[in-house]
Amino acid sequence: LQGQHYYTYELAKNTEPEKEEEEEFQAALAVHPVSDMTLMYRLHKHFSRIQLDRAYQEIQDLQMQIRNLTSLTPAGEAGLTWPVGINAPFLPKSRFEVISWDYFTEQHLFSCPDGSPKCELSGASKADVSEIIESALEQLNSRYQPLLRFSKRQLLNGYRRFDPTRGMEYTLDLLLEAVTQKGHSHVLAKRVSLVRPLSKVEIIPMPYVTEATRVQLVLPLTVQDLDFVANFLDMFAMNTLDTHDNALLTLLFIYHPYDAQRVSQVDVFAGVKAMVGELEKRYAEVKIPWISVKTEVPSQVKLMDIVSKKHPVDTLFFLASVWTEINMEFLNRCRMNTISNWQVFFPVHFQEFNPALVYRGEQTASSSTDFLRDGHFDRHSFAEACFYNSDYMTARTKLAADILDRDEMLESMEVFDVFLHYSGLHLFRAVEPGLVQKYALRSCNPRLSEELYHRCVLSNLEGLASRSHLAMALFEQEQANST
Repeated sequence: LQGQHYYTYELAKNTEPEKEEEEEFQAALAVHPVSDMTLMYRLHKHFSRIQLDRAYQEIQDLQMQIRNLTSLTPAGEAGLTWPVGINAPFLPKSRFEVISWDYFTEQHLFSCPDGSPKCELSGASKADVSEIIESALEQLNSRYQPLLRFSKRQLLNGYRRFDPTRGMEYTLDLLLEAVTQKGHSHVLAKRVSLVRPLSKVEIIPMPYVTEATRVQLVLPLTVQDLDFVANFLDMFAMNTLDTHDNALLTLLFIYHPYDAQRVSQVDVFAGVKAMVGELEKRYAEVKIPWISVKTEVPSQVKLMDIVSKKHPVDTLFFLASVWTEINMEFLNRCRMNTISNWQVFFPVHFQEFNPALVYRGEQTASSSTDFLRDGHFDRHSFAEACFYNSDYMTARTKLAADILDRDEMLESMEVFDVFLHYSGLHLFRAVEPGLVQKYALRSCNPRLSEELYHRCVLSNLEGLASRSHLAMALFEQEQANST
């Protein structure tokens, strides 16, 4: 056809495609007869192997060309990177940009996500270590066979680091047993380096979102939060009302049953309602509704059930906490990272440390606009969340069918758990520098589940200060006691 020759090949009876080595078979466009699906899969495997071998050969040819051309460049052969064709390692310009190596063995990792000095190697990390050890042995055997055959005795030391310019780098110290052709064996230690390069970057199609979407803020308030409401409302007025951002606010007043009985004589939220009234007077076009709830256990899911029923299904909710400092930068990220029927957004806010421990009477941070002051990203908190009402209602319906009216189950769950277990959506959990919270000792409700209470206590403890600040505070205390 148009000067091209296309060949077919007739398979013999009971043929084995893996053992067929004739050129006519290798170059065939079609083979026949294919009597069963097992033969079809074997044929597919055989020709896929041929294509893979061609790809490997092409890579070797390209690497040889790169070696030949490198000698003609100004840097000469010294400019040749390893592996050939992969980006050179990242060169730090200061000590703050140095990428640290993580140490590991076959059983333990010594750079743990929770900050502990040692943790068990498991899951994807364990599979990763096993795979690179097997790959190292395979490469050694392919290079030295048939003169030597290597087998692993032990991984002495393992180091890895992620280089964003090229991929994951590994350095392994392996204790190997080398066996010669005559059967003589010898144990030796060998250091090998490996790179798992970044593959081709693909753009994943995502539904279209805009920054014009209205955000409905939901703020639950208990009696313990009263001291922080004024700052929240001031930041809301300054960053959204003054700038005419497309955002609304709804307050949830959570009354203890005892306070609810006395609300006609003494309303514990009277001061907050007065602040809201002042805001509505100052901004005539703004209305800030509130909802009163009576409960001893302010479950996040139960509160959202009440709010969800009072808003349209296309509402974009931002579930906030009283310590959240609202700003336009974060609200835009809330709009862009939350996609209806696709993704929900759970930001990890930046929590400032206790200034009494961090500064110990010295000059405090200059202003509230400093970028990421002394503190940490509080990964124990799931108080802030951005999601669409329709997605919440869908997940909540599945949850209702699962728990079958066991309301006590809701007290052990947060909105994050609802989406995690009862929706097929993407859960985007990321650090959010646009949410900076000043230090405050959170009130942990012991009536909630043990896990939620423990998470709240951990958040309070880790939010006190860094290890160096705590060490200095203990040192100064010991010095004072000794004198």
